[in-house]
Amino acid sequence: MPEAEIPEVARIAADLIRIDTTNFGGGDARGEREAAEYVGAYLEGLGLETAYHEPIPRRTNVCARVRGRNPDKPALVLHGHLDVVPAMVDDWSVDPFAGEIRDGMLWGRGAVDMKNMDAMILTSVAELLRAGEQPERDLVLAFFADEENGGVEGSQLVVRDRPEWFDGATEAISEVGGYSIPVGDRSAYLLQVGEKALMWVTLVARGRAGHGSRFHPENAVTRLAEAVAALGARTWPVELTETTRRLLEGIGEITGDPTRDPDALAAHTGPAEAFVKSTFRTVANPTGLTAGYKHNVIPDAASATVDIRVLPGSEDAVLAEVQRIVGPDIEIRMFLRDIGMEIPFEGPLVEAMVGALGRHDPGVPVLPYLLGAGTDNKALSTIGIAGYGFAPLRLPRDLDFTGMFHGVDERVPVDALEFGQRVLTDLIRTY
Repeated sequence: MPEAEIPEVARIAADLIRIDTTNFGGGDARGEREAAEYVGAYLEGLGLETAYHEPIPRRTNVCARVRGRNPDKPALVLHGHLDVVPAMVDDWSVDPFAGEIRDGMLWGRGAVDMKNMDAMILTSVAELLRAGEQPERDLVLAFFADEENGGVEGSQLVVRDRPEWFDGATEAISEVGGYSIPVGDRSAYLLQVGEKALMWVTLVARGRAGHGSRFHPENAVTRLAEAVAALGARTWPVELTETTRRLLEGIGEITGDPTRDPDALAAHTGPAEAFVKSTFRTVANPTGLTAGYKHNVIPDAASATVDIRVLPGSEDAVLAEVQRIVGPDIEIRMFLRDIGMEIPFEGPLVEAMVGALGRHDPGVPVLPYLLGAGTDNKALSTIGIAGYGFAPLRLPRDLDFTGMFHGVDERVPVDALEFGQRVLTDLIRTY
């Protein structure tokens, strides 16, 4: 695509992708200060006053407030994160940090999660301010570090140290919602009204060290492998909440499928099927293994990392079941535990989001869903702000958008970014 034809929202997203903000976890991150300074400079170019918070060196957060026409209305937070998960360059068909536009798509780490939405927020606000307009209410624009590590060095510290950034705000909009998915031979938009709770645990198996040539029944690696295989193979039962019930009812109505089987209904959602299935059951995925230091030495310990996502309120019961599955001799260490949340699919903001989508894509239903992962909305919820996932994108039916979260060859259609900016601009102009 010629440079002159690239819309601003895609150009800003590409610029952000080119700032490598890889978050390796455990405090090991790069580029967040540079990304925050880029965002801050853009906002200052619109005449806004920015504030930075860097409680840990180079883990930078930036905020600005846009004054609305009606100061009596509660402020609305629009927020995003600037960090991304690592990208294994050899696995990609493009440079993950080049911000390349090809075949009508913007490619790169963060194109889906979530520099696309960061760019939509910035350019939507820019459109209003450049036209001499104001949003209906105050907007708090916040861009956080460290979301990909649970926000422990980002949003969690911001709400602790800078709660005044959010004075007067009661609601928030961020990532992982508002996008379209296929439902049978039609489409629907998913609006995120909740998030599963998060538990990152480490399984530790112990045995006796020894020579690799020996008969050795007390092998920590074997014990760990058995535990990991048992946990990874577990299919957790369906447990519906009000949100997931309404989602499944909506899928049934759209498709005319009378079945009450959640997995059968999820199968109507094409590439989003696995993503949808994860929203109504516990998911416990082993993600890493550590053991040993030499080919002929049996180590005395072995460990595995596990990412557990559970329905809000079921954390303790799930931990007890994990212990039962892996056995009493496996130690479970908690690395990170974060809350779940679920709010009703109703109220003026929900109506405004549904209305904005309807004005730009008439006749396409909007369904609530419970995100299987987590966002910085969790941190904001601790100071009384109700958060929704609304990064509006009208997507091709065959694009496995949900599969590209933390995946390979992340990409988003440029015309979807333009659509999202139009919808978001409409929302903040009228709500």
